[in-house]
Amino acid sequence: MRVSTDIYHGKILIVDDQPANVLLLERMLHGAGYTALRSTMHSSDVCALHAEHRYDLILLDLNMPVMDGFQVMEGLQAIEADGYLPVLVITAQPELKLRALRAGAKDFISKPFDMVEVLARVYNMLEVRLLHQALRNFNATLEQRVRERTADLHDGYVETIFTMTRAAEHKDEDTGAHVRRISHYCRELARLLGLEAEFVDNIFIASPMHDIGKIGIPDHVLLKPGGFTPQEWQVMKTHAAMGAEILGDSKSPYLRLGAEIALDHHERWDGSGYPNGKQGEEISMAARIMNICDIYDALRSARTYKPALDHQQAMDIIVEGDGRTQPGHFDPEVWAAFTENHRLFEQIYTSLAP
Repeated sequence: MRVSTDIYHGKILIVDDQPANVLLLERMLHGAGYTALRSTMHSSDVCALHAEHRYDLILLDLNMPVMDGFQVMEGLQAIEADGYLPVLVITAQPELKLRALRAGAKDFISKPFDMVEVLARVYNMLEVRLLHQALRNFNATLEQRVRERTADLHDGYVETIFTMTRAAEHKDEDTGAHVRRISHYCRELARLLGLEAEFVDNIFIASPMHDIGKIGIPDHVLLKPGGFTPQEWQVMKTHAAMGAEILGDSKSPYLRLGAEIALDHHERWDGSGYPNGKQGEEISMAARIMNICDIYDALRSARTYKPALDHQQAMDIIVEGDGRTQPGHFDPEVWAAFTENHRLFEQIYTSLAP
């Protein structure tokens, strides 16, 4: 920081209704080497001038017509967002000095002027002002660097989650497109339900982890092309609890929400789901959102045991049921938001189709 060399280039505004006082102060300051001086004898102009030029120091006479110095300082307070008023008041009345300091002035000079006092106080005020600005600029730069670093860490963290999720899904499904679609479905449905912005952001990241527990399912079960035996189905269903165990006990809000979703996303509103037969609002909201999104994407996707359905066929099943999937499986509020806005989910599927 080159504060000491910048002081004499600091922008100064002299405000006094007496031409002789203005002329005297200008001569003192010019003679001392200050290069950016301006003056006005109209106190009502000060706030507009400062808003335009952002002076580093305002020498302000307190006793003026139209607006006195206290009214001017009140107007300046509204302009200076950080509350720092670069004001050096001028007064011949000692009893006003304390009031001026309480009003926000940083120092004062007395009339009649003493050149040594004026130059010393102006220099000190400008030095403090420029140091204050340098510190503020440094803090702003530091905050920007912190934001950028935080964003980098966040992006890396999210990429790690998606990589881990793709690894778990790789053997079983159309991995990348499926997890991306799930993120977008869940985020849009959470928005439609009017949920908080933080939840909306978190579910976008957490929802692809719903099947992370499949990483622990033996290949001869997970990859079986036909239907499961009762014993194999019991093994397959353990992926929900296994996923919650993998993701649980984390400080990360994404992993905590991912654990909720992994555990509950096969639960049904009517209590007929697994692994715990939860019913209604016992099921986490994130899992209720995930459930209908996962069903829709599964219906739209081809599997070894079934063809892909088009959008209308998938919606007919969600709206009317087909024996395996029934409207009563879904939270009514979530079901209504999904079905009323079903074209949005069709667009997501189309834009992220395999």
